[in-house]
Amino acid sequence: MTCIVGLIDSNKVYIGGDSAAAANWDMLKTAQPKVFRLGELLIGYTSSFRMGQLLQYELGIPPQAEDQDDYAYLVTALVEQARALFAEKGYLFTENGREKGGEFLVGYRGKLYVVQGDFSVMAYQDTFAAVGCGAAYAMGALQVTGELPPKKRLKLALKVAAHFSNGVSGPFHILKV
Repeated sequence: MTCIVGLIDSNKVYIGGDSAAAANWDMLKTAQPKVFRLGELLIGYTSSFRMGQLLQYELGIPPQAEDQDDYAYLVTALVEQARALFAEKGYLFTENGREKGGEFLVGYRGKLYVVQGDFSVMAYQDTFAAVGCGAAYAMGALQVTGELPPKKRLKLALKVAAHFSNGVSGPFHILKV
């Protein structure tokens, strides 16, 4: 239960996240932000704190080949590295014969990507994205606040998500790369 939001503005990627640690009707506020830098990457995660910890502290960033575009790199190298790490550390789930991880946003070289639970990497035509239980509320807020500065847009989107979703709560953390 969370809300992670991201947007692109002037070739910079901003990602923000809430602090909810919710289970059923119970919620605490985590002291660890769900948004972090990892080399050239900016990552914001939902789904599991364990998944986020593995990404932040154990994911080895594979090198990108000089002739490889950024999207291909994320699909073939970075996500495969994450999938292998999840399997090694006991986080990878199998459901109906398909591997599952969790969702997270990635900011890389001025672009925003969504890594879905099945390890697909999505780049959307919109300049913003959101994941987690508050995503729909945040997406609506991002759609109608295009005239505001990026950090204000993300903070407002997170506030709207927290207002309507009992799985989203401040304080909010926003980073840019």
